Amino acid sequence: MKKAVIDLGTNTFHLLIVDVLGKKEFNEIYRERIYVKLAEGGIATIIPSALERAENAMLHFSKKLKEYDCENVKAIGTAALRTASNGNDFIKTIKEKTGLQIELINGLEEATLIYHGVRNCVAFDEENQLIIDIGGGSTEFIICNDEAVHWAQSFPIGVGVLFKQFHHADPISKKEIENIRTHLEEILQPLFLKIKKYRPTVLTGSAGAFETISEMMPHVEMTKNFYILKMEHFPPILNFILNASLKERLAHPDISEMRAELMVVAVVLIQFVLEKTGIEQVFVSNYALKEGVFFSE
Repeated sequence: MKKAVIDLGTNTFHLLIVDVLGKKEFNEIYRERIYVKLAEGGIATIIPSALERAENAMLHFSKKLKEYDCENVKAIGTAALRTASNGNDFIKTIKEKTGLQIELINGLEEATLIYHGVRNCVAFDEENQLIIDIGGGSTEFIICNDEAVHWAQSFPIGVGVLFKQFHHADPISKKEIENIRTHLEEILQPLFLKIKKYRPTVLTGSAGAFETISEMMPHVEMTKNFYILKMEHFPPILNFILNASLKERLAHPDISEMRAELMVVAVVLIQFVLEKTGIEQVFVSNYALKEGVFFSE
């Protein structure tokens, strides 16, 4: 049976169509992502140009669904659409033009779906892991192991939010980095308390910026559907991203155009969390929220 998930993220809309073979088993039929930048003008209100890109993306996805004859579709709206004052107007427009009903989920529901996706991609055991999913409007943190989620919380520190609030110089200035770190120190106190309690030994990044970092590394071990990153390669990569101009990042063969602008604040966040937690093993999962929908049913 064919099923599809549309993940309407703050920066990127994703479409995944699969053929469900059995419980928690599927074959991928089609996958596409479109960079819409809903947070281009902030997420309090989505600006007209961003709404136009988002609508065009959904119209395109609707055509793909018809092309693949897939009627069983779950469309999920996250941070930007649940925050923006005109988010519901967009949902109504898409319903009228495509027949697709977008379901808004809260931060905890988002984190739970991410867990199910990562759980079925990365090697889990009895040791606790910290999963991080850096989105455009929010970032989800999940502390878990093979058996259960111990704690999960969504914070309004997605890359679109951090970029608009803090990143104005090119390259980013030391003062701006310091301001981001101060902000993270304040807002992530609940995370640090749980880190002390559960002591995760592995940090698993869910696609996004982590995927770009893995592509920039000279040697990456691929296991099943996830990457194992070598910590000794982190410093030069992170330093390059933090010190490079947008033009220099765009020229790098492993940094995609859609990630080049917002990559810097993502790296500040990743570097900060690694320093605060002391975790020395990093995985990168190819599965995230959209795959989690199939595994949670």
